[in-house]
Amino acid sequence: MIPYLSEQDIALDLATKGKHSALTKIAVRMARRAGLDEQMVLDSLWRSEGFGSTGIGRGVATPHALFDAISSPMASFTRLHPPVDFGGPDDDPVDIVYTVLWPRSAVSAFLPALSQVCRILRTPRIREELRLAHSGAEVMAILNAGPSLGIAIGPRPCQAEPGAVVPTQLNDA
Repeated sequence: MIPYLSEQDIALDLATKGKHSALTKIAVRMARRAGLDEQMVLDSLWRSEGFGSTGIGRGVATPHALFDAISSPMASFTRLHPPVDFGGPDDDPVDIVYTVLWPRSAVSAFLPALSQVCRILRTPRIREELRLAHSGAEVMAILNAGPSLGIAIGPRPCQAEPGAVVPTQLNDA
């Protein structure tokens, strides 16, 4: 199961002309939902891309950013059509984009959660089913049938897994 995602956060077959167009459309949707400035969300996602492509291979990208202005994680699932170049490690064009906005106050849980999302999206069967899904409800069913992430955000700070490298600051959002 992938938390922080609801059916309203899913866009299927979003038409884009490239990576910038895709990130812009995703940033606008997420900013409106979070009550954040659209340009600030887009700039933060681009800043994250500046550290290295968020393309993880096999047509999947996981753009992400940390924010002081949110108190709980937010996610968006977007399937692009046509796929676009994200500069991933295998040069495969990306059609599955799982975007995460994470509260800076819970940064210790950020990398473990993102890592687990990546593991799920690297599963060939899950990727294939996501590419064939016809609705947000189908996407939710596919992701909810996957393994539980076990990441909790609550009043107490979350702790990273032992040995996890947790940055103190990834961006200025």
